[in-house]
Amino acid sequence: MDSTQKIGEFLVSRRARLRPEDVGIPFFGTRRRVPGLRREELAQLAGVSADYYARLEQGRLDNVSPAVLDAVANALRLSADERTHLFNLARPPRPGRPADSDGGRPVLRPALHALLDAMTHVPAYIVGHRTDILGWNRAAELLFGIDFAELPPERRNWTHLLFLDPDIRALFADDQPVIARQVASDLRMRHSHRPNDQALRELIGHMRHASTQFDELWASHDVTEVAYGTYHFRHPRLGAIEVDYEFMPLVADSGVRALVTYTAPPDSVTAQTLRALLVSDEG
Repeated sequence: MDSTQKIGEFLVSRRARLRPEDVGIPFFGTRRRVPGLRREELAQLAGVSADYYARLEQGRLDNVSPAVLDAVANALRLSADERTHLFNLARPPRPGRPADSDGGRPVLRPALHALLDAMTHVPAYIVGHRTDILGWNRAAELLFGIDFAELPPERRNWTHLLFLDPDIRALFADDQPVIARQVASDLRMRHSHRPNDQALRELIGHMRHASTQFDELWASHDVTEVAYGTYHFRHPRLGAIEVDYEFMPLVADSGVRALVTYTAPPDSVTAQTLRALLVSDEG
């Protein structure tokens, strides 16, 4: 799919989720042929002609100005992440940028491995832009119940695990649909940041073929950037636990995206049970 088709589908999907009453347009109960706002209604809100906005949805950008993109983003009530995504689609980087074309899995610096090993009581791993798990510590293996080193490289990938590994899907229990939407939406943001990354495109194509759930989420065009939050686990050894995750960007190394950590409030039941698990492993 080229950039013109991507921006058209994204704009249509965001327009479809707005109702006339959401943006102050009188609604008289007449039957509407399309969900959400009509093109001419969105164009009026953005302060552009209906014909000009139609050309945007067709991917005919013709050096569209940042001011017009801002006006369209405001009319569509885009979030900050969605606004960034729109600008990425409208102004994709030229092919050949190193950050887009690094083909192999990044190799972590020794200092990053040492950092992970030093975090003996904090489950942590380092993830790449394609959601590859590049490095991890023993605490992460215990939390997720996975020997990451035993996995083939193509399966040592967070998107693959979440959508295709039955044990990981069971670990997240009732939260899995929510987390799956979050991961697919974050991967769409990665794709607009790195549109020339062939390995990333191949991952997305594989997941759309292998997972109906992923394919449906990808088709929604939702976009967000993972930052922090809380996961509810149904752990096979610890039972029901609640862990907080932090997504901390690592910007010095090409292809390396972030350090991800999992903690719990010090006096919580989860913290106590997790600590007991880690201590018993050391013994």
